[in-house]
Amino acid sequence: MIPDGFQPLGRLSPVIEMIGPVYRRGEGAGLVLGLRAERKHCNMRGGVHGGIIATLADIALGYALAFSTEPPTAAVTASLSLDFAGAATEGDWLEATVDFQKLGRRLAFANCYISAQGQRVVRASAVFAVTGTLDKKL
Repeated sequence: MIPDGFQPLGRLSPVIEMIGPVYRRGEGAGLVLGLRAERKHCNMRGGVHGGIIATLADIALGYALAFSTEPPTAAVTASLSLDFAGAATEGDWLEATVDFQKLGRRLAFANCYISAQGQRVVRASAVFAVTGTLDKKL
């Protein structure tokens, strides 16, 4: 079951299609992404693989950055680091929220917090290199 207020993420990429379905609530800097952990997301011990969590964080950070401006900002991940404070398992609802520190002309800095079942499991910190603007909508 998907929590109230979430809808399918309409702007897809091959990687989002591979890990999805991914859901969204809100827009711009207030964008929240959600993902129901499935078996395909888990490692041999039954936990959601760190790479899936890193991917969700990178997508949330990038989309929130891009669509927090008009026109949308084009940027590429220059640095991404994660601190794991917990774990998620199959069936958990993962939710990613973003907190921007600074959006400059050349660099952007932000944090992403991912929770599983309401408990924070990851803090991701990222630096993005701003490359221009996008012409597509979320």
